[in-house]
Amino acid sequence: MAFQSRRFIGFLERFNRTRYHSHYLSSPTSFFPFPFSTLDDQPSPNHIKYEINPKERFVLDQLSELLPIPRNSSAPNPFRYSENPTKQNPAITKDINSYRVIIKALGRRKFFKFVMEILRDMRMEGVSLDLETLSIVLDSFVRAHRVSKAIQMFGNVEEFGLKCNTECLNVLLQCMCHRSHVGAANSFLNSVKRKILFDVMTYNIVIGGWSKLGRVSEIESVLKAMLVDGFSPDCLTFSYLIEGLGRAGRIDDAVEIFEHMKEKGCVPNTGTYNAMIFNSISVGDFDGCMKYYKSMLSNNCDPDVITYTKLIAAFLKARKVADALEFFDEMLNRGLIPCTGTVTSFLEPLCSYGPPHAAMMIYRKARKVGCRISLSAYKLLLMRLSRFGKCGMLLSMWDEMQECGYSSDMEVYEYVINGLCNIGQLENAVLVMEESLRKGFCPSRLIYSKLNNKLLALNMVERAYKLYLKIKDARRDENARRYWRANGWHF
Repeated sequence: MAFQSRRFIGFLERFNRTRYHSHYLSSPTSFFPFPFSTLDDQPSPNHIKYEINPKERFVLDQLSELLPIPRNSSAPNPFRYSENPTKQNPAITKDINSYRVIIKALGRRKFFKFVMEILRDMRMEGVSLDLETLSIVLDSFVRAHRVSKAIQMFGNVEEFGLKCNTECLNVLLQCMCHRSHVGAANSFLNSVKRKILFDVMTYNIVIGGWSKLGRVSEIESVLKAMLVDGFSPDCLTFSYLIEGLGRAGRIDDAVEIFEHMKEKGCVPNTGTYNAMIFNSISVGDFDGCMKYYKSMLSNNCDPDVITYTKLIAAFLKARKVADALEFFDEMLNRGLIPCTGTVTSFLEPLCSYGPPHAAMMIYRKARKVGCRISLSAYKLLLMRLSRFGKCGMLLSMWDEMQECGYSSDMEVYEYVINGLCNIGQLENAVLVMEESLRKGFCPSRLIYSKLNNKLLALNMVERAYKLYLKIKDARRDENARRYWRANGWHF
């Protein structure tokens, strides 16, 4: 292991002393030939991040629900509404943000023909295509495993007002590596070498893609080409290299490279420490991850959300709840607000073991700092509170969920009914079940049987019979709806 890491260090020293221009970038495969002209634009690093705020997510969900046409449908007429919503609805402003949301919704349903029509409409309306919108289009293709279409789109970006320069190339590579098409990204990088200018970020994106897969030999190959082209590795490069070694199980090599970073003129930053913390967590070395966390603080590197997310998730997985709560408090005290999905990921393990006290602490603190709680998180909490018979907290949580704009579905009603049954509030459980029936939700046989048996045990025969008649009608309607849908009848 030590020999392997010394080879990496000597490798960097040798290429830092002598650099020359290579004619190729080694890759296991080589394809996607595409003619390009060399451009003189100066490269600039550009990160495209795949984050969606809650309001935009809601709009995306609503737009996706407006696209009921099967993906194999070739009839354009039924799709008349969504072909260009900006023309159908004058209330939709014709700015780049509106087009982004529409393109995301179309790309999610794989309506690529209409995505291209929207792009042409943008050009006719005088709305310029920017890098973020380009990333949405390319990611839609790559997500659907249409990598060649994404590359073709990249080659035609000049039709939409962009240039085939370094920034656009980085966007394409980022989309491909983000969706684990790293081999294709590496090969495409070969095909456009000397036709488009590269920068450090270009190589870092591909190195990061191989790092996620733990392919150290490919990382070394791309790193060699990077040094040959005259680019020095930065902290991001070392972070990817360290993480890739960790994923390959070569922790000792990662530690040695981390310790020799300063000798290469690269001071470890937050991302590098995060990689070391990740490696320690991956082998269950909690003492090691705490050592690097304390070293990060002593070297004036401020932890970020990723640092705390990895630490908290690891401690929760190991059922070290007290340590996880301590890190969660520290994260909030530093002003780092977790996103909706992060809070849900914290609640999932907490709601799988032990009482709901710790989960409720995270919920209350996250809500207090203004973090939006997802419907999935509310369902997890309702399920846990229901199981432990915390009826008062259960009903309060149900009210808070509705205050946040979430409507109750059958799953929510079942958790509430189950919780009320567990503490003997059968009348309230019957009222909640009747409310769910009025809204068209038919409870599962397990929940109904539990409530019915408890009613009969208390000699509430008349109440049980009336509920039985309502359940009978609801089941009949539910079976009819299932039959209609199975035959394609949507009323």
